[in-house]
Amino acid sequence: MSSTIIDVARLANTSKSTVSRYLNGQPVKKETEEALKKAIKELNYHRNENARRLVVNKTQTIGIVVDSITNMFYPMIFRGIEEVAKEKGFNCVFYSMTSNNYQESYFQNLYYEGHVDGIILISFRKRDKEDLLKIAESDCPVVVFGDSAGVDGLVSVDVDNYYGISELVKYLNRIGHRKIAYISGPSDAAATKCRLAGYLETMELLGLDIKTDLIVSTDWSNEDGYLAMNQLLNSGDFTAVVASNDETAIGALRAVQERGYNVPTDFSITGFDDITLSSWVYPSLTTVKQPFMEMGTKAAIELFNRMENRIEYFSERHLLTPKLIIRDSCRKISEPISN
Repeated sequence: MSSTIIDVARLANTSKSTVSRYLNGQPVKKETEEALKKAIKELNYHRNENARRLVVNKTQTIGIVVDSITNMFYPMIFRGIEEVAKEKGFNCVFYSMTSNNYQESYFQNLYYEGHVDGIILISFRKRDKEDLLKIAESDCPVVVFGDSAGVDGLVSVDVDNYYGISELVKYLNRIGHRKIAYISGPSDAAATKCRLAGYLETMELLGLDIKTDLIVSTDWSNEDGYLAMNQLLNSGDFTAVVASNDETAIGALRAVQERGYNVPTDFSITGFDDITLSSWVYPSLTTVKQPFMEMGTKAAIELFNRMENRIEYFSERHLLTPKLIIRDSCRKISEPISN
């Protein structure tokens, strides 16, 4: 297997971007230059000159690769990316990714065939670590949304999912709720594990009982939220529900109302995301707001930093903080609050 610039960077104890600068004839520190020469010789590294010739002529375009074009909050992410790109004089091109083309060669071909100068990957599903490793080892500047699976050499932008759910549980407890159910997300979503941990560990911290029949796993859709809420109503004793996204919460809200109950008089319900619809349903939904536009802006800034070789340390994870949004779907009850 041929060596990559990641291998050179590791052996020379420097960053991938520094290796790229050196290979492109840009100045580096004298001691770094010596270490790089030694590493290149030891590894018998040969750069892909055909690929290099293809990327010398810049396209002034960045590729935004998405796993779905129907996600409700993607437009705000796109807006943040496009504003930064416009300031830099770049265009954005969108590519829809399917399970069939989710391979490292797909991303590399976009770059090496001269379609784009860099890529932002927006997918909140779990990703195969081997594919991510191969993406990281390529010369293509990439920033990923969500979990980067701990892959060295990738830059990721994500929201603090644990914190967001924890804030919702704490808020419900502050207004008197002790019996709090949870509607979890799909197993193939990268955020599901963090959000579930936020619920479980915060419940334990507050001294609240955790009952398995009050935790339901679903996909993130209105229909699944509707079905999950009916399951909870049939089997559990609770006063509040934390749903792991707004669409699920809206489905749960409908189920409660169809069963003749009132929100928030009989049950309090919260969501996660703060999609536009969450403020228009009745009652309006208490949730946590993901800073989607800020996430898009951050991803674009980080991508341009790498495209312009201005970042010394290549592996970074940028975790943005969601904000609690209190609306009308929760009410204070008389049960005592735990310490």
